[in-house]
Amino acid sequence: MKDGVRARLAVRVSAGCPVASLSTADADASAPMVRDVTWTRATDGQVTEEFRIPTAVAEACPDALADAEPVLTVGDDRVYQFTRDAGEACACEVVERLDCPVAEVTADDGELLLTLHLPDVGRLRDVVGELEGVAADVEVRYLVRADAADDGGRDPAVVDRGRLTDRQREVLETAYRLGYFEYRGGANASAVADELGINNSTFAEHLSNAQSKLLADLLVR
Repeated sequence: MKDGVRARLAVRVSAGCPVASLSTADADASAPMVRDVTWTRATDGQVTEEFRIPTAVAEACPDALADAEPVLTVGDDRVYQFTRDAGEACACEVVERLDCPVAEVTADDGELLLTLHLPDVGRLRDVVGELEGVAADVEVRYLVRADAADDGGRDPAVVDRGRLTDRQREVLETAYRLGYFEYRGGANASAVADELGINNSTFAEHLSNAQSKLLADLLVR
């Protein structure tokens, strides 16, 4: 069996995506506002997308739902559908074209959150690369590797990059790009700090805080 992965991608899409746009209409950030997003393609090339949101939100944000039709009410939620043309440059089209089953799709604060099950990290790189062609930004929020052997030495873990601040992420990415973590031949702390435009102590502080958060995900059970 291949060493499969479960990944959650945060895709910052264009303003033309109704689902993503709708997800900015709610001020409550405690949970994704738009849930259970699915789509199906008809023989005429039209794609029908469906999603559900709390009824209270639907009633408070009627303008955001102008292009969608209510289908039914389920408990405290309301289900909506809308149609779009196939072949549009959008994240849903990319995932469908790449033949990647989607375990879950939600939207929050203008981002589509896609949970995918993929055969390996290489396939994940392909998906991210394709999504970057139609999105403003693509971020791997978490990644879980499957344990290929019951008695093997692998220990799957979740690393939540969302815990990092933008600055901490920039420091880690710059340090990695310049080879700071390489045993030989990479940049030293001063070179990375210069690249970031900060002093050595500030670089060390950001790096330490970022590593502490990531190590907590890897080591704390």
